[in-house]
Amino acid sequence: MSYMHKYQEWLEGDAFDEATKEELRGIKEDPKEIEDRFYTELEFGTAGLRGIIGAGTNRMNIYNVRKATQGLANFLNRQALIDPKVAIAYDSRNYSDVFAKEAALVLAANGVHAYLFEALRPVPELSFAVRHLKCDAGIVVTASHNPPEYNGYKVYGSDGAQVIAPYDQMIIEEVNALTDFNLIKTITKEKALENGLLTIIGKEVDEAYIACVKEQVLNQNAIDQVAGDFKIVYTPIHGTGNIPVRTILKEVGFKNIYVVEEQEAPDGNFPTVTSPNPENKEAFKLAIGLAKDVQADLIMGTDPDADRVGVLVRNHNGDYEVLTGNMLGAMLTEYILSQRATKGMLSSKGVVIKTIVTTEMIRPICKAYNVEVMEVLTGFKYIGEQIRLFESHGDKAYLFGFEESYGCLAGTYARDKDAVVACMLAAEMAAYYKTKGMTLYEGLISLYEKYGFYKEEVQSITLKGIEGLSKIKDVMKNLREEGLSTIGTYTVVRTRDYEKGVGHLPKSNVLYYELTDAAWLCVRPSGTEPKIKFYIGVKGSSEEDATCKVQAIKEAINVLIAPWIK
Repeated sequence: MSYMHKYQEWLEGDAFDEATKEELRGIKEDPKEIEDRFYTELEFGTAGLRGIIGAGTNRMNIYNVRKATQGLANFLNRQALIDPKVAIAYDSRNYSDVFAKEAALVLAANGVHAYLFEALRPVPELSFAVRHLKCDAGIVVTASHNPPEYNGYKVYGSDGAQVIAPYDQMIIEEVNALTDFNLIKTITKEKALENGLLTIIGKEVDEAYIACVKEQVLNQNAIDQVAGDFKIVYTPIHGTGNIPVRTILKEVGFKNIYVVEEQEAPDGNFPTVTSPNPENKEAFKLAIGLAKDVQADLIMGTDPDADRVGVLVRNHNGDYEVLTGNMLGAMLTEYILSQRATKGMLSSKGVVIKTIVTTEMIRPICKAYNVEVMEVLTGFKYIGEQIRLFESHGDKAYLFGFEESYGCLAGTYARDKDAVVACMLAAEMAAYYKTKGMTLYEGLISLYEKYGFYKEEVQSITLKGIEGLSKIKDVMKNLREEGLSTIGTYTVVRTRDYEKGVGHLPKSNVLYYELTDAAWLCVRPSGTEPKIKFYIGVKGSSEEDATCKVQAIKEAINVLIAPWIK
């Protein structure tokens, strides 16, 4: 069926409301826009849905949300579950509350009990709630750190982690089998409540979640020693983190918490930033101004769904410097292992989990504490999967896990990355260093001096639309066919093609190049954005040397792919 045919179906079909049709009539003179909205369906992939908000098959709207939820309901009902239950949370993005409610009503119409949070909540609390409420699945409406025009929909399994194989494919098949929007079931909120198939949840789950986060404190004495003069600037960047982050920091004893007022209220338009991404220093412009005014020891900011945190620390010049996800993750690994070792809490079965694109600095740190390092594919769901396997087999003990994209988890109360616990531990770690007369930045330098100057960077190339998708495929195809032997001045020691399978890991469209001089390069298309990403890692003799090595690889990449992305 052509995209114009699909466009006409939405204009004339009974399944679509008048507001949707009016929006579509407004683009009737714009064939390019019609094509972009209808040339494909918004794919329900292994990470769920994510796309630009609007009418059309290739957009985030109530119809695609209903379709995804009907597919999930069909999957659950085929499992012959007794009283199937699903927990639902949503963030501050535009239409997140609407999409979450629509999902709840579709579930209820299909006999599935929906537990819907009363208001916006962080992703990790949803992960916690799935197991706390003994649900069979979970849904989060969020597009994480994407620009304001986006929204998304993620599905979680009964273990509280994002759904994995084979269940992800089974749900995808159910969603793809739905071709008629008129056959999707839904009921009113009043009817769902009357039938006992909709429960609004809130305070009880909040309190249970915060209690579990608080249990991850490792050195309360360090917090108590400096709490009186230790200053934290925090920004939720218009997202869900404001209440839970401030709550946990206060409960563990921090007294001086300054919140960026202009970014405190939830707002799906994210008016004070170009993008609500804590990886971007631009998002911290207001926080840095406030931190300078109050002479803060630490700046922290969470993304809209509060599963990732960005941290800034004062360097030797008194300026606030961004810690990358790799820097923070490595520091937290050292801190958690050292504190556990000091207290005799370091299990002989202990494991730290990292993704394949995460810093190699973890290996010498874990070696120093005789702790195993496990590597998984990119995506925190693979870390969550290992936590479940550790618990079921009893042969390993999860200590910490993180990925380079600012996401980590300490503890097993949740099975997804948690910026709330990350904020608490980052503040605790900074307090610990302060008791030693050191800033967090000085703590980082001490780790480099101990383990080596590791540096990583991600080079992302955005290629939008049909043409962009084709170019991304061409890059991966050409890299495989040409079989690189060198990248700039580096020799390729080994190539790992995860599409062919590597070790125990699932197959994935990823290429990994082990290079001479302890360097590496990993290439993968983004699963959530129209981008191809090049992950670079090096080890230098100094910070300057490491920076030069990264830059040299970046330049080599640009030369290599230039003919393929013209």
